[in-house]
Amino acid sequence: MTLSATASVTAETIIQTAELKHSLLKVSQLHPCFGGEAHNKFGRLHLPVSPACNIQCRFCNRSINEKENRPGVTAGVLRPDQAAATVKKALSLCPEITVVGIAGPGDTLATDAAIEAFRAVHEAYPHLIKCLSTNGLLLPDRAEELIGVGVKTVTVTVNAVDPFILDKVVSYIVFKGRKITGPAMGDILTARQLEGIRKASDLGATVKVNTVLVPGINDGHIGDIAKAVSEAGAHVYNIIPLIPQHELSHIEEPDCDMLQKAREDGERYLEVFRHCKHCRADACGIPGLSDFSRELYGGQMETFSHG
Repeated sequence: MTLSATASVTAETIIQTAELKHSLLKVSQLHPCFGGEAHNKFGRLHLPVSPACNIQCRFCNRSINEKENRPGVTAGVLRPDQAAATVKKALSLCPEITVVGIAGPGDTLATDAAIEAFRAVHEAYPHLIKCLSTNGLLLPDRAEELIGVGVKTVTVTVNAVDPFILDKVVSYIVFKGRKITGPAMGDILTARQLEGIRKASDLGATVKVNTVLVPGINDGHIGDIAKAVSEAGAHVYNIIPLIPQHELSHIEEPDCDMLQKAREDGERYLEVFRHCKHCRADACGIPGLSDFSRELYGGQMETFSHG
């Protein structure tokens, strides 16, 4: 390679790095779930349009109620054709909203509902950040569709990159019409997650990875996860303490020391987000400061279905 060619490659790398830093800075300033700078300033709206899931995590207990403040819970399921009108109402209740997200209550890519909802919302509100959370199983197949309907930030939940550890966190996946368990399930899910992260990142999305910290199972595995997802193109890491329930109800939630150690392990490879509030699938408002979900959704959602 000639000196001029080397200089050209170096310049290109510098430009790409600067563009990435600028993109991450912009997201961190406006997205309360991606950057601490935005966390107490701006709001997010979750549209609960995705009832079905293609994975059964051992800690997951999806539910319909108005009391619990955790992922997988909603007061009901919204139809995709209600999405744009819901955003309009949400903005009247909380003008500080900068992000429209879809995070369940099931997986957002297990059905077409999230993509249909985002298409309508992006057409009506192109200036708002569109954010999708997924288990990543179908992300490689649908990443281009997501970018096409305006999604700029993607969160992928990756709880292990070792199939034997993952088997202790996930009961099964449903992939290509088959229910798959054990280490084979782990191999498939991890490969698909990393491929999806890489594809979404290459398409220009800012990618955050969530990991549920499960004491005695993946607490010593956080550095391995962070390294793998960073190499795949993830930009931000969020470590969420386990809420003991379902098959893992016997495990105590991690204490502050374990959480801090996990964050330090992850921080060797990625910027770590430290402000997660375990938001519901129908959350609306500024995280930790305001909650307009009852005023927004009261009486307009259908009965919840596990799909």
